[in-house]
Amino acid sequence: MKNVLILGASGSIATLIERNLLENNQVKMTLLVRHPEKLAPDIKNDSRLKIVVADVVKNYQQLVNSMVGQDVIYANLYGANLGQQGKSVVRSMNEANVERIIWISANGIYNEIPGKYGVWNASMLGSTLDAYAEGAKQVENSGLEYTIIRPAWFSDKDEVNYELTQKGQEFKGTEVSRVSVAAYITSLILDSTKEAHQSVGINEPNTDGSKPSFY
Repeated sequence: MKNVLILGASGSIATLIERNLLENNQVKMTLLVRHPEKLAPDIKNDSRLKIVVADVVKNYQQLVNSMVGQDVIYANLYGANLGQQGKSVVRSMNEANVERIIWISANGIYNEIPGKYGVWNASMLGSTLDAYAEGAKQVENSGLEYTIIRPAWFSDKDEVNYELTQKGQEFKGTEVSRVSVAAYITSLILDSTKEAHQSVGINEPNTDGSKPSFY
């Protein structure tokens, strides 16, 4: 049995991952959320899931307690204080003796996007991009078994179709489907040795341009 803790469990990508993992009877999930009413009804009402209502910064001891006994942490967090959230998550993992974390961030945190799309992305995200970069920095420098995920802009396409780039490579494409990102992260949760100590960009092939097609 693999024990998985999902932080920020009501997010759109997190919800898709939760549905994927519910199909695997060798996974036991704990969901940590600030606002449980935002969980999808099918998730909220599933008796197989443990739900913890807490803030990763304000309710530190609850976070630590939720970490104990977990094999993998997936952090689906957002906000201007992502650096502070990252510090809290790293500290709590060390306290609870948990090693493996998958942390979703954003494309552009290393200025790795070339051309007009890079300019557009930075202008659209603004200070949010700085927050994503600070959060990722906390995780990368933690000494934990981390994987950072840097997705392109999310589309609602109902197909899994993606390619990956590594830190130090130019980012490709402008968009990626939510189901693709969820499928990839699900694979990392199920095989915790994949992409350890890596920061991975994910995009749909052949979507290069100055901005995503839906803008």
